Amino acid sequence: MSKVELFELIRRDHSIQGHGIRRIARERGIHRRLVRQALSAALPPRRRSAVREPQVLTRALRQVIDQWLAADQQAPRKQRHTGTRIYERLVQEQGYRGSAVTVRMYVGQRRREVNQGGEAYVPQGYAPGEEAQVDWYEAEVEKARGRQTVQFFVRRACYSGREFHHAFPRQTQQAFLEGHVAAFAYFGGVFARLRYDNLGAAVSKVLRGRRREETERFIARRSHYLFEADFCQPGPVGAHEKGGVENTVGRFRRHHLVPVPVVEDRQALNGYLHTACQTDDSRCLAGRGQPIAVDWAAEQAALRPLPTRPFASAEVATCRVDSSARIRVRTHHYSVPVALVGKPVEVRLHATWLEVVQGGRVVARHARLQGRFGEQLSLDHYLELLEYKPGAFPRARALQQARSAGQWPALYDTLFSELKRRYGDTEGTRQLLKVILLHRDYPAAQVVEAVNQALTLGCCEAAAIAVLLRQQGSAPAAPACLTALGELASYGQARAEGLHIYEALRQRPAPEVVYG
Repeated sequence: MSKVELFELIRRDHSIQGHGIRRIARERGIHRRLVRQALSAALPPRRRSAVREPQVLTRALRQVIDQWLAADQQAPRKQRHTGTRIYERLVQEQGYRGSAVTVRMYVGQRRREVNQGGEAYVPQGYAPGEEAQVDWYEAEVEKARGRQTVQFFVRRACYSGREFHHAFPRQTQQAFLEGHVAAFAYFGGVFARLRYDNLGAAVSKVLRGRRREETERFIARRSHYLFEADFCQPGPVGAHEKGGVENTVGRFRRHHLVPVPVVEDRQALNGYLHTACQTDDSRCLAGRGQPIAVDWAAEQAALRPLPTRPFASAEVATCRVDSSARIRVRTHHYSVPVALVGKPVEVRLHATWLEVVQGGRVVARHARLQGRFGEQLSLDHYLELLEYKPGAFPRARALQQARSAGQWPALYDTLFSELKRRYGDTEGTRQLLKVILLHRDYPAAQVVEAVNQALTLGCCEAAAIAVLLRQQGSAPAAPACLTALGELASYGQARAEGLHIYEALRQRPAPEVVYG
């Protein structure tokens, strides 16, 4: 029986049965004081926790602790005293011989007195489409090469609470701009105002008050989408000015990144994040009786339409191809086709990849390297040169990188050994290079299958493998016509509908030849 139920029985005995206090106490086996408590109120009084006052600390030691706690207000948040650390210093510096529990109790009491009431905040309300908040955070994910720390771009709509999360390898300005382009496409419209902290990708210098000196590329992006940018105050104080997105980060990390997600690559991770964001549209925010999707429908109608073309976020640079058919971007080297050695090319840098353009045509694509002084070489870019210099093939760094990346089938080593046995090292290498060139016209899986079939049949020449590929029914795609025929098309001959006319010609008897 709970105490509340006991109080109810006591009150019934007294009010309905008319029993006195002494009789109730005697029959219930309780003290008369408890009977009086039940008759005075239906709810039992709250039990008061005894506050133990530390009596061992002297006044001088208390003053020392107060000085240390006051100095902590100017120290970094993660480098302030704990109760245990204060106890250790008292033992070492003041010769204290009392209990550690007494010190921790006093430290906790003093901190509660200093922070009594806490910091106050003003609740904010937003109109649909008025504002969204932007931030970065990091978390770990499990990939094929082990656990990695990934940076996440997040934008939150202040009215509906809808979120967008996107992963990048690093917090670069390029990733910042591409995150905005992806977020605008995800929300399908432009918010009137975006709120940021003082990110280096957007702010080059913090001026007095709310004024900022912004980077040129950030200004260009803002001009493209025509929204206003607000920046928070520097330091921890400014974090409270975008508390919505700050709380979003913690909630999203706990719900969707715990346990640590296991993904194959960054594309798979972003697909998982996109699904998680759509799943969150069905949840209800605190204090609202309808899901986010309902509020988002009202907010989406209030957004300004997107520009006809997305913002060109790629950074464009010009590089000259060196004698090793490479270009240098930042501190890294990337390969291009050997035909471009010595020529200038245009490089378009994205957050996670880059493309090389020459004569208006994309000639190479690479994933962006991280760190410093890396090199990324594609074997396909050196095939024509290796046909001319076949002796350089076995030790080519492009081949070594292809092996390390798992892009070199083990079956090709068997083919290479057989070709060298039949034709020698030089001609065998050239035959293998011709087989690799078939990857430009046929899918890789079909070429590997044709190589396997050729080894089984004992015909491993490149020409024989090409015949096997054609027999599979996967002829290479015809090159696109670059010139419009115009009036010349009227001179074209009608194409035969079938081969029966050639069969008829073949069956006609040959004319008799009479030699004089």
